[in-house]
Amino acid sequence: MRPIGQLVAVLVLGLLLLAGLGVLQWYLARRFRRNLNPAALAATVCTLVAVVLGTQLLSASAAHLKVARHDAFDSVVALSRACAIAYDANADESRYLLDPRRRTRYADSFLAKSQQLYGIRGATLSTYDARLAATWNDYRADSTDLRFTGEFRRELDNITFPGERAAAERTVDAYAVYERDDRRIRALLAAGKEQQAVEFCMGWEAGTSNAHFGAWMTALDEVTDINRAHFDESVGAGRGELTGRLPWTCGLSVLAVALTGLGLRPRLAQFR
Repeated sequence: MRPIGQLVAVLVLGLLLLAGLGVLQWYLARRFRRNLNPAALAATVCTLVAVVLGTQLLSASAAHLKVARHDAFDSVVALSRACAIAYDANADESRYLLDPRRRTRYADSFLAKSQQLYGIRGATLSTYDARLAATWNDYRADSTDLRFTGEFRRELDNITFPGERAAAERTVDAYAVYERDDRRIRALLAAGKEQQAVEFCMGWEAGTSNAHFGAWMTALDEVTDINRAHFDESVGAGRGELTGRLPWTCGLSVLAVALTGLGLRPRLAQFR
């Protein structure tokens, strides 16, 4: 049952129980000529407090669950997929360089993974960079103008926490640099400068493709960590709600049952 359904169920059952206790008070007063049954009254108070605590518990838990499940976890999943795709694409780029006979295959695979990250309908390797820059500039001018798909779009559609948008934007900025590096590698190969292409692709010096890939992964980790930290915080807060309020709610419910039985016992004894 979803949290809203649980909340409605608790409210309905609680109101029915309170109504039943009210009817019980009325019956005892009329049948036994007594104005008030103290134990039944105490049971009513316990039930009312238990219903209030239960609804507060479910409302707070639902809020924490939304933050953990939708606001944080969905972003963590999208960003984790992006990380896996990124490493796979980087491997395709290296294979393209090292396996001349299968370059068309690896180029197609690299483009397909790029589309999974930042999808641009109809883009090819020769047009991807320009269209990425154009759509990204449109987004920077208006954050509601997202003319692309993919894992980065999923994250940008789910911005929730302080600093998350800026970190996500830095990730796409770093990704754009890496994509331009890929085209430079292919251009060097096409110009017969294979040694330069290898050095630029495989080296780790500042300004090389691997260095830019590392910067991209660092930015990706930063935005992932923001979401993961809030996920952990929300899960902990939800558990704290259960630890703090659930024992009281259950205890009051049991006490209400016991008090009801205690209040009815003297009246039932009169029928012996």
